[in-house]
Parts: sequence; C-alpha cells; structure tokens
Amino acid sequence: MKMRKINYYLLALSAMIGITLSCSDDFIEISPAGSTLEGNYYKNETEAYSGLVAVYDVLKKHTGGFENEVSFFNAGSDDFYAGGGGATDGTGIQSFSNYSISPATVPGSYWNDNFQGVFRANLILSKIPNVPMSDDKKVRFTAEAKALRAYYYFNLVRMFKNVPLFTAPIATGDIYNVEQAAPEAVYAQIEQDLTEAFADVPTTLDMTTESGRFSKGSVQALLGKVYLYEGKNAEAATQFAAVNGTPGGTSQYGYHLLTNYSDLWIPANKYNTESIFESSHSTQSQASWGNWGSGSDEGNSMSQMIGPRGFVRNTSAAPDLAGGWSFNTVTDDLFNFMTGDPRMNSTILNMTALQASGAASYSPGYMDTGHFLKKYLPLTSDRTTSGGTIELNYGINSYVIRLADTYLMEAEALGATGPRAQALLDAVRTRVGLPSVPVSMANIMKERRLELAGEGHRWFDLVRWGTAQTVLNAVGKPFTSGKNEVLPIPLNEIGNTKIVQNPNY
Repeated sequence: MKMRKINYYLLALSAMIGITLSCSDDFIEISPAGSTLEGNYYKNETEAYSGLVAVYDVLKKHTGGFENEVSFFNAGSDDFYAGGGGATDGTGIQSFSNYSISPATVPGSYWNDNFQGVFRANLILSKIPNVPMSDDKKVRFTAEAKALRAYYYFNLVRMFKNVPLFTAPIATGDIYNVEQAAPEAVYAQIEQDLTEAFADVPTTLDMTTESGRFSKGSVQALLGKVYLYEGKNAEAATQFAAVNGTPGGTSQYGYHLLTNYSDLWIPANKYNTESIFESSHSTQSQASWGNWGSGSDEGNSMSQMIGPRGFVRNTSAAPDLAGGWSFNTVTDDLFNFMTGDPRMNSTILNMTALQASGAASYSPGYMDTGHFLKKYLPLTSDRTTSGGTIELNYGINSYVIRLADTYLMEAEALGATGPRAQALLDAVRTRVGLPSVPVSMANIMKERRLELAGEGHRWFDLVRWGTAQTVLNAVGKPFTSGKNEVLPIPLNEIGNTKIVQNPNY
C-alpha cells in the first residue's frame, strides 16, 4: 500500500483498547501510556482512515518480520529447508521444516498477528457508523475492513482450523471464556464478508494514491480461493472466471500476464498488470533492531533471510546481491524438478555454479544445498538510503495473489478438464515458451509447483490435494496425516481459557 506511516503506538492502541490481541497475559496487561485513548479517537474521516490503515498494516506479515508467513510455509514444503545459521536458528521454522513442531515451538505470532488484524477490523467496523464523514466513505471503509477480516480469518482457518470467531470487539474480561467455532462457521463468515465487500469496493483504483487497497478484482479472487479450499469448485470457478477473463487476454479488471516472467521479480515493478493483491513493504520506516518483531518495521524481512551468507561478488557474471542469512535453502528435489524449465533462472540462485566458476563465493549455512530462492532476493541497489538498519528496510513487495495463480486455480476448480481449463493451463505455459500439455490434475499440480515456487503456496496446495504425507515423506520430512495438516495452537493461548488444542498435539 502507498499509505502514510501511522505511529505504531497509535496503531496498536486502535486495536487494543477495549479488546485484546491474544489470550496471553503479556498482551492483556499492556499499558497504553503516552498514547491517544481509543475512546477519544475516530472523531473524523482522517482518524477513521488511520484506523483502516492499521487494519491493512497486518498484511505485511506475509513477508515481513522473521516469522513471516512465506518463508515459514516454504520451509514446511518439499521445495525448501528452513536453513539459516543452525538447527536452533529460529526454533519455530526449524521445527516446522522437520515436523517436530509442537505447541511450545510454533510461533505464537501466526495466531496473534492474524487475530490482531481481525480485532482491528472489528474495532473500526464498530466505529465507522458514528464517524462524521460522507456515506460513500463509510460504505467503502466498511467494505475494506470486512475484506481484511475475511483475509485474516482465511489465514487462521487454514493454519489452525479450529479458531474462535469474533465479529465485534470483545471485552478483556470475556476473552478467557471464548470457545472455538466450527470451521464451517468461520468459512461462512468469510464468504459473507467477501460477498458484502465485493458490492462496495471500487472496480478500479487510483494507483498513485490507492495501490494496495482492495478492489472488486482482488476481493473476487480471494473469494474464489476460499471456495476452492472449501471444495466448492463450481462457485470457485465462477469467481475466477470473472477475474481471469479470456485466458491470455486482458480481463475486465485490467489483469493480464506479463510478457516476461522475469519482470515479475523486478522490485520496482509493483502493482503490475499480473498483480491482484500484494503485501506492501517500505524502505522509509527507518526501523532498527529495536523495532524488529514489534510490528513497527515495514521492510520485507524475507528478502534478507533468503540470501546466501557471506556473499562476495568476484566478477560481473554474478548478481550484485546484498547478502543474507541463508534461510529457505532449495531442496535437491525442487532443483532437479525445475532443471530445464524456463523459470529456473528467475526462481533459483545456483551458488554452487557461481562458486565453481569463481564468479562469487559464500559461507554455507545450515542444511546448505548450494541453491537459494532467487525471487525477492535484494541487490545492493535495493538497500535503503533513508536510514535505519539496512537488513530490515527492503521495500520489495510480495504477491499474495497473482494472475497465473488464479488461472491455475480456476483450471483446478473446473475439474482439470474441458477447453477452458486447457486454455488456462496453456496460457501459463505459453508465457514462458513451453508447449501445450493435456490438461489434467497431475499437470496442473506440476505447473503450480514450477510457476509459483517459493511464493508460499506449495504447502497449502499439498494439504488441499491430500498428497502432503506422500510427497513430504518422499523427501525425508515426516509429515503425519491427521495431525500436520494444521498447526498446533500456541501453548500460551491454551492456559486458563476454553481453547482446545488441535488433535494429536
């Protein structure tokens, strides 16, 4: 989002007064000393807009912070290891990668941050009716808050399955008596929120002032994805068809595939015609190590995490990388699978080859394979010059949903059969110069792995397809069916509450 930075303590306050971000005492007992009290806020349109920005702000969890969602779910897939500096470098990501994850090791932020987004949405939804501003703005802000609440709940129900359902602010004293809702009820609320939001968000955005906000296209794409995960394939296909338009052409919302796959990974190419919804990052927050993990840093931390450690560029044959911490090292299985594919060079950095040729060198980290995720890797030219810690201020956006993704999801929703499904699959392959292959579920699965590698989708795809145990066990990851399809609920969310742990944890 190209939205102005709001003071972090104000953002936290906007979400926390009268509600709580977590079941743990640490959050309940935070004092808002020195901050504007919620009861005195939301007096005008400017303050309501700031509250809406606070709801959007949680989106940066996608690739922001050490516990960002993409690098974590990459690590649980067959495509990547956790990597990093050692077996204890990030207990959460390491335990997910090797499937020793437990209620004690799962990062609590996956629960807390997404519920923070829900609570911020609920708060502003309760305030908007009484804010003195135009009815048009009230309608739009309400629609965006509902779409965001749906997005955060979609994350929660996919990650944890059994979660409480909040549709209004909750008093601090009531949090201990909250029970989990049936997943079907959560999905029904997500559908309702997105359906209502679709009617009132704009069809197009002013990309100079509104980029990153929800539009009809992004709401409809998210609704299609929700239906797909529910197994409502006919409904999903209908939503995706409206978003995708004629395969290979320009849709009613202006979406079309970029001509060159490599252009997707140019950091300056934000909000391009293939981008449906993005997680936005900034080089301007001037965040330092004191901000990291607090939610007040705005950079793409994943960019720093996935680069090779100790990178040294010796010749111009190597990219001028800014270095990194060697997380998400590429498995041999993915490297071999992608060998020969035109997307390989945009997806995987082959440090083994660069070092062998003398073009560059690096310091191998944990579970090193010599191969690194290249998408979102920063160059030295991407380093911030605005102050703050360089590693925490990369302004590289990441795709939450993009058009090739929705093409392949629609083809899947169509049952991987018929002329339209064939055209959708062909369009993705034609863009990178590959010939047509017969549309089938097996070929759609292969194409999603090739096209979307490293973008955080693979683990969820395997779980949705019911192939996770077979695929992951084959690469030495002991995924257990009936257990690892969802994360354990963090330990500190269970104590003194009515929250029940997920099965087999």
